[in-house]
Parts: sequence; structure tokens; C-alpha cells
Amino acid sequence: MKSNMEQKGILIVISGFSGAGKGTLVKELLRRYDDYALSVSMTTRAPRAGERDGVEYFFTDKAHFEEEIEKGGLIEYASYCGNYYGTPKAYVEERLEAGQNVILEIEIQGALKIKKKFPESLLIFVTPPNAEELKRRLEGRGTESEEAIANRLARAAEESEGVEAYDYLVVNDKLEESAEEVQRLVDAARRAPVRREKFVKEIREGLRSFAKGAQE
Repeated sequence: MKSNMEQKGILIVISGFSGAGKGTLVKELLRRYDDYALSVSMTTRAPRAGERDGVEYFFTDKAHFEEEIEKGGLIEYASYCGNYYGTPKAYVEERLEAGQNVILEIEIQGALKIKKKFPESLLIFVTPPNAEELKRRLEGRGTESEEAIANRLARAAEESEGVEAYDYLVVNDKLEESAEEVQRLVDAARRAPVRREKFVKEIREGLRSFAKGAQE
């Protein structure tokens, strides 16, 4: 039986409302399973406390980000709350070829661009159980003003209009269960014929060879 590493990895896009816990969920996936790689995004926003350049994000300025856009060095990019966010191309392609599932933790604008450019990608949207819980989580951070929280909730209302474009919805209530659910979805996605092109081609050629031999 072939291992996952002998099959090209899946490009997984994980999005969610701010406060849904998607970052925590991604960390849990990376902790539990060894066949995931996290694509580090580039952003023009300022680092938050404890964030390191090249680990959580590649932090840069607007001029350099726009240079990367012009060079075609980004798979996708989007503007969110006044800052640019984008996905560097080279790292993603390298890890996929190595058989790892590459996670992109990006906003809905970028996710839809990814799906259009890479139809075989897997889009997962993370949400809390209800709107009240989202508000509670945002308030529980204790790092933002009431105005900032209100803006994030307004943004979430806008984003909710695009959820149907995703392949799956994961309700992030209990972290361990959510991580297991994502893993099951990815395992199932690996078995889709569109993501097993090499295998399908090999077995098709073998069958055609048998059919040709039988006719001779």
C-alpha cells in the first residue's frame, strides 16, 4: 500500500471568522499529525506580542509586498482591515511535491482565489457554535477595544455570505474533536480521483494493455 508521501499533498485552505479559533486548530493539527506543513503568509500588518518574523508571518512593508505581487511570487493575496496578506509560492509548491498537506490559513477573499486557480484544493471554513460564542471569544481576548470588536463582528457578518463556497464547515467547539474531524476530511479528500491522477493513469494504462492483448 502506498504511503501518503508517495502521493502529492493537498493544498488545504482553512478560513474562519476572527475569533473562531482557526489558528489554535491549525496548531493542534500540526502537533498531532506529521504530514502537514503550514504555509507562512506574508503580511504588512505589525507583529503582535510574541509573533516572530518567518514563523507566524513574514512581516514586510507595503512597497516590498507590492513588488512580490508584480513578480508573481504570491499564490494569492488580499487586503484585510487595511493590511495586505499573501501566500508565497515557492514554499507551497515544494512541500506539496514532497507529499505534505500544506495548510493556508487565509481570509475568504484569498480562499476563493485559491479555489479558482487550484480547483483540486480543499477549502474548510471554521466557525464557533453560534454568534454569541464568537462575540464572547473576541471579548475574552482582552486585547481590543469595543469598536475593534464591533468591526470584527461586522466583518464576520459579511464573510458569512461566502461560506457556501467552501467544501466543508467545521464547528470548532471542542478542539480535539475539531482536529480529528479535519483529519478525517483530509483523508477522504486524498481518495478523490481528481487527487489520485497518477494512480488512475497507471491503472488505466494497465487495463488498456490487457484489453489490447486480449484482442490480438
